[in-house]
Amino acid sequence: MNEKNGNTISKSTPGLTWLATLFAIVLLLLTAASTTNAQVSQEEHAQHHPGQTGDAKGGPGMGGPPEGAGPQNGMGGGMGGMMDGMMEKMAAPKPKDLYPSLMELPDLPIERRGELEQEAHGRMIAGTRLLGEGFEELSRSAAGDDFAAMQSATAKIREGLSDFESGLAAHRALREGKAPRDVALQWFKRELNIDDSVNVARSQALLWGMSPFHASVMVVLIAFAVAMIWMYFFKMRRAASLLEKLSTPNAIAEGVGVQSGSGRTAPSTESASSVETTPKQTATQLSEPADCCATGDGCPTEAPADGIDSSGLIPVAKKTLCRLRVAKITQETEDVKTIRLVACHGGRIPFNYLPGQFLTFTLPVGEKPIRRSYTISSAPTQAYYCEVTVKREDKGAGSRYLCDELKVGDTLEVKAPSGRFTFTGEESDRVVLIAGGVGITPMMSVTRALTDMCWPGEIHFIVACRDPKHFIFESEIKRLEERYDNLHVHVAMSRIDQEINGYRKGRLTKELLAEWVPDIASHRVHICGAPAMMDATKAMLSKLGVPVENIHTENFGSTQKPKAKVAKGQEAHEPKATGAKITFAKSDKSTELLADETLLEAAERVGVGIDYSCRVGTCGICLAKLLSGDVTMEVDDGLEPEDRKAGMILCCQAKAKQDVSIEA
Repeated sequence: MNEKNGNTISKSTPGLTWLATLFAIVLLLLTAASTTNAQVSQEEHAQHHPGQTGDAKGGPGMGGPPEGAGPQNGMGGGMGGMMDGMMEKMAAPKPKDLYPSLMELPDLPIERRGELEQEAHGRMIAGTRLLGEGFEELSRSAAGDDFAAMQSATAKIREGLSDFESGLAAHRALREGKAPRDVALQWFKRELNIDDSVNVARSQALLWGMSPFHASVMVVLIAFAVAMIWMYFFKMRRAASLLEKLSTPNAIAEGVGVQSGSGRTAPSTESASSVETTPKQTATQLSEPADCCATGDGCPTEAPADGIDSSGLIPVAKKTLCRLRVAKITQETEDVKTIRLVACHGGRIPFNYLPGQFLTFTLPVGEKPIRRSYTISSAPTQAYYCEVTVKREDKGAGSRYLCDELKVGDTLEVKAPSGRFTFTGEESDRVVLIAGGVGITPMMSVTRALTDMCWPGEIHFIVACRDPKHFIFESEIKRLEERYDNLHVHVAMSRIDQEINGYRKGRLTKELLAEWVPDIASHRVHICGAPAMMDATKAMLSKLGVPVENIHTENFGSTQKPKAKVAKGQEAHEPKATGAKITFAKSDKSTELLADETLLEAAERVGVGIDYSCRVGTCGICLAKLLSGDVTMEVDDGLEPEDRKAGMILCCQAKAKQDVSIEA
């Protein structure tokens, strides 16, 4: 049995030996660069202690003097043996690699090169010896199934292989002249267990070491950043353009803007061209985009007011400002409509105005456009629209056109707001507004403005009309009275049988005025209505002790009607010349005056341009300075005291029987 077993063991020993050897080689390849505990080799010990010789494990080589040195020899051998034992029991550090020393390879002297070669050679010999011993121990332990001995043997094989590779690499670096960088790289890989067999993909970097993917990502990010910067500047330019467009109407509005604390307007210093209206323009033509806002630069007819006469209380503009678009038409009563006008280009209206002023429209009526003035009924606090309230008159060409033909979307050419019949709240701390019929429009503008501003003064709004059906703005006035304690509304109706809703029956009388406003003599009074109504009211106020300077009026209608121009072919029927001569100094033109002819009509006959509106002496637009001669005027309501002192006349009313000269 033993013999059989012995034969079996002897036959299987070579197979186990080769299996153990293969297993050891695999372990060495996987853990060649791992940190292991080993003793200091004899060569390194000799390197660190050059004066000593002998075996690394021998007694004399560790510390004492040479052999035969007397009693100290035994002591040196004992210490050497003790140190060897300690080195075996302690985890001795790994022998120092030669790779760091090779970093100075280009500058190494010949002596140092020789020393490195010897160290490398000794390292290879020591590694070979350890490999042999390890394989021998591995064979013996594998035959006896001594696993602990097998593990110790493989450790010795790894140590020997490490020493051998270290010496071999140093020899190659010294003999082949390898660059220190490559040597260091090999050492670094070995320390980090990086296998030289790993194939590192060749870099395909395009820019600054970046891969194609990274380069493409960076290109996308840069393109995005450029696009964002471009969009930012584009938006800023667009915003600047919009601000410039929005500021244009404001700049234009300064031509008739309100100066703080003075109640006057200031002319604009800018200049721009205006678009003339042809004689045969129709409402449809006026509403075409080309006549309104063909481009984003504003209305073609939008221009600052120039030629402004600043001699009066409020400067009067002499030039067309803009076309306004009809945004809404409201039926107030059966014969009165309110027309809301907005800027063609959008945004705020291109002018400012005072409560009580009027607009002059150029209306496409007949063969040649006509001009008519209508009071603004909206408040100047509403900067994005203005409204005019018009009563349809059977014989009024302008009112028939506005009430019958005008529609939403049409555009109208307007002149700068004008008029001196204004109240802003700075003139007095209490005011009485007396309105007759459609004369309520300027009073409504004043009331709306004062309530919008929460003016603290007392407002007495007195309305005279026929009946509730003819009470313009009735619902709004009642609503304002309920909301504002300082607004007191009094209504007298001439065609009601009994008092209703607080409305008094009958015409306006002195007794009603005294009842409604007990201290009326201390109030500023504004009157607007038909001439007969205003004359009667002024007489009542005079009896109530109201000073003349506290009474301000505006005529809605006149006993004097505008005269039509003489058409071609009717020259033979013209009145004969009076012999008086009119000279227009600025235009350098002159002509003889015809019988009962006004200076305005004479100017139109010879082609001298004098702006006008009402032609009945109330608007004050046709002001001109009389340079020589004397004139008579039937109506001079449009003149202020300072105008009279400055020698100004109303051309639509002025007539002369002797030679005269005017500044026109």
